[in-house]
Amino acid sequence: MPARLRVTLLEHTPDPDRAVATAGRLCYAPVSAAELKEGMSDADVAALVRILVGSGHHSALEHASFTFAVDGVSRACTHQLVRHRLASYNQQSQRYVRFGGADGFVLPPSVAANPEAEKVFLAAMEQARAAYERLVELGLAEGRSKESVQEDARFVLPNAAETKIVVTMNARELRHFFRVRCCRRAQWEINALAWEMRGMVKAVSPCLFEKTGPACLYDSCTEGKMTCGDPYLVADVDGPLGPAG
Repeated sequence: MPARLRVTLLEHTPDPDRAVATAGRLCYAPVSAAELKEGMSDADVAALVRILVGSGHHSALEHASFTFAVDGVSRACTHQLVRHRLASYNQQSQRYVRFGGADGFVLPPSVAANPEAEKVFLAAMEQARAAYERLVELGLAEGRSKESVQEDARFVLPNAAETKIVVTMNARELRHFFRVRCCRRAQWEINALAWEMRGMVKAVSPCLFEKTGPACLYDSCTEGKMTCGDPYLVADVDGPLGPAG
């Protein structure tokens, strides 16, 4: 996991597996959902969730939701994240929150590994930071409101600017998110985020997120000629070492 990335599972549906199993079973039962919820054993819940997932009855999965706080990611990462439309987001505003300064950028590992590249990157970030601060000073000196000044000054900030976001997804969308973003072809930052989120939801909802992740993990790669050629191994991903092996 990148050093700056911090993910917290803030909230989730109580007993997500049982909520989904109850919703799915109601479609074929003559009694109320409340009765069904209490009448199912843990084994019944696990079996039914697997049937729902395997049969493609995925509407039932939408009754379980999970809310995450994500800190220490770049705007480049969140621009990708919000492309997942079946989710809810609240992101830290660059209009109302003044940019964090010299330490407010995410440094890509590939850049950090090359001293010359890192030097170029840091120089560009310092130039952006200095331009931002100067624009804020000029705007405030003109008597404009802090918010209006910051909303214009932020135009010089790069994709590397660090941000914070809260995201809520249901189990159906999370399974899709893990399938495409846990893939090695996903951008490194959102890939790390997806693996962190997957580990958290599997801990509280093991049945719903059984066999999640990129297609290569439990089946064959679906990327065609774009495949990376380096499939994940279950022992690496779900073992003590995590997705890095």
